[in-house]
Amino acid sequence: MKLGNNMTISKIGLGTWALGGGPAFQDYNNHSKSIQTIQESLKQGINLIDTAPGYNFGASEKIVGEAIKESREKYTIITKCGITWEREGAFFNKVGDRSLYKNLTPESISLELFDSLKRLQTDYIDIYMTHWQSVEPFKTPISETMNYLMELKEKGIIRGIGAANVTADDIREYLKYGQLDIIQAKYSILDREVEEEILPLCKENNIVLQAYSPLAMGILSGAVPRDYIAPKGSARYGKKWFEPTNLNNVIDMLDAWKPLCDKYNCSLANLAIAWVLAQGDNVNVLSGSTSPEELIENSKAMEINLDPNDVSMMRTMAEKL
Repeated sequence: MKLGNNMTISKIGLGTWALGGGPAFQDYNNHSKSIQTIQESLKQGINLIDTAPGYNFGASEKIVGEAIKESREKYTIITKCGITWEREGAFFNKVGDRSLYKNLTPESISLELFDSLKRLQTDYIDIYMTHWQSVEPFKTPISETMNYLMELKEKGIIRGIGAANVTADDIREYLKYGQLDIIQAKYSILDREVEEEILPLCKENNIVLQAYSPLAMGILSGAVPRDYIAPKGSARYGKKWFEPTNLNNVIDMLDAWKPLCDKYNCSLANLAIAWVLAQGDNVNVLSGSTSPEELIENSKAMEINLDPNDVSMMRTMAEKL
């Protein structure tokens, strides 16, 4: 699929939040497997790799940089700006004993960019994306942020511009000051809020909508048992769909999907990802695969062409939850 003026990306991208490890992903601190997973992506027809400085304080970017250094030109790399732990800003959250802050001033972005290029072992970034939008008391007008990003693009340091975790009004504001190529938003069959305004707006303006958490943190993979309890402090802890009643209702829905898995000769995860991809030609999906085997399995969703009637039936089932 096309992205911006001069990039072609795969319909599925590899998200590397978990590969960075850290307190929220203690089970995934496997350096060699992370490298193998990223390098497996090209073999599966996936050229899009997503990372961010905020993924375990630069650890994810370092892993990506190591994995791609021999074949840099074959990958399309997304990294982000706006979340820092080294400068002041509006408090975002705390990971372990360190705090993260929101800051989208041009001065802060310039420092972040230098660090990201170093960690990624590259001299350019394909898509530079604002990670979270700025808030008071460090509110930076989108005009200032976007004007600086457009300067970076004109210099060739970045090739495209993205924005994550935005409202429809944010997107309209970005578009006043330059070309917005891609936005990231949470989107799965269990979380369809983007369909109200954001997805139509992206279609109107040739913006790729990149869906993250298409498996709702793994619950739609069918691998989460009915008696699962998210460990305190984990990324799943306290999340809506992992509450016992909701979890069991989702598993009932997945059981009802199994005839479709037989029909398309695919897994539940493939089906869930294919449903998101079926929502528009401008929709891309981030797969948070944490092993080559998971990536190989999830990449199969790109080959599934769901019947519109099945797409509608799956939506109806989800709406009943």
